[in-house]
Amino acid sequence: MKRSSLCFLALAATFISFLGCEKPNTADGEGGQRQFITLGTAPLGGAFVPVGNAIATTVDTNKGDLNWVVSSKATKGTQENIRNLESGELQVAMANAAISYFAVRGEGAWKTKREIRAIATIAPNVGMFVTTKGTGIKSIADLKGKRVVLGPAGAGFNYFLEPLLEAHGIKYSDMTVLNGNYLSASNMIADGKADAAFMGGAHPVSAASQLCSSQDVEFLQFDETAVEKLKAYPFYFNVPIPAEKYSDLNEALMGINVGNMQLLSHANVSEDVIYNFTKVMYENRGGIAEQHPAGKALNPKNIIRDTGTPFHPGAIKYYKEIGLWADDTAETTESGAEEKTEAMAK
Repeated sequence: MKRSSLCFLALAATFISFLGCEKPNTADGEGGQRQFITLGTAPLGGAFVPVGNAIATTVDTNKGDLNWVVSSKATKGTQENIRNLESGELQVAMANAAISYFAVRGEGAWKTKREIRAIATIAPNVGMFVTTKGTGIKSIADLKGKRVVLGPAGAGFNYFLEPLLEAHGIKYSDMTVLNGNYLSASNMIADGKADAAFMGGAHPVSAASQLCSSQDVEFLQFDETAVEKLKAYPFYFNVPIPAEKYSDLNEALMGINVGNMQLLSHANVSEDVIYNFTKVMYENRGGIAEQHPAGKALNPKNIIRDTGTPFHPGAIKYYKEIGLWADDTAETTESGAEEKTEAMAK
């Protein structure tokens, strides 16, 4: 009996020890524990999902001796990702730089400053407005009084669309705003339930291509004067969309970057974790580019682009190590944010 009891206790201790050897959502991996790193993406229809999946898969596959399990998770997009980085549910996440810009400053609907940090600046999120020839809409100003799809509910598109529309002399209240992802927006236009829609990302956007296959699509040109007004923010800049990207586009369209796709973490995630994640991602960026063209933006000239969100110390450490980040590389500051805000007001 005594021997049986001792055997039982030994087995119980071994089982408890086994349970303790892998702790979910461990950000630091202290004591040799396996790290469960979850990368938040977005709803289907845009580039966040395939790019985020490509990054997670590539980092997990090439982890070497790192005791990691890296996986991606579909979410509602940038706003939810930022909140889940704070709660620790996510360790890294895809984000739109325009939304991050306001979140890190506690502006707009963000009542307090969010301690998010950039890991990498990825591809431009090139925005455009599409409609069909039958609507008679020829310009952004013509959207007044129309039914316009402006992104999924709660996705935060208003952070970059409100300044963009206001620069063209139009407000959300001037339109009947409809919500939906790009695929549903395409269907709504095709079914006559919407007059126009905003779409963006890495081009060609599949939803826009789908619309071109069934409708005579009109691509709206941005006003040059409006574009000048938007230069006060670091996340807006012109990006041409070649005519060959869409069957209904007869000549190159000047799109506007409405916030680079970026990879974020939270300030409290350890420097070592983000250093290693950045290192594995960058050294295997070719594998990411093979899975999605946006991965080509993980290049020496673009990856440390300042979009208004400070970089994580772990990422900076790696970029310094490979000579991309100089000691005098400009960091986003509050004074810089104030200057941009004042310039926009003028």
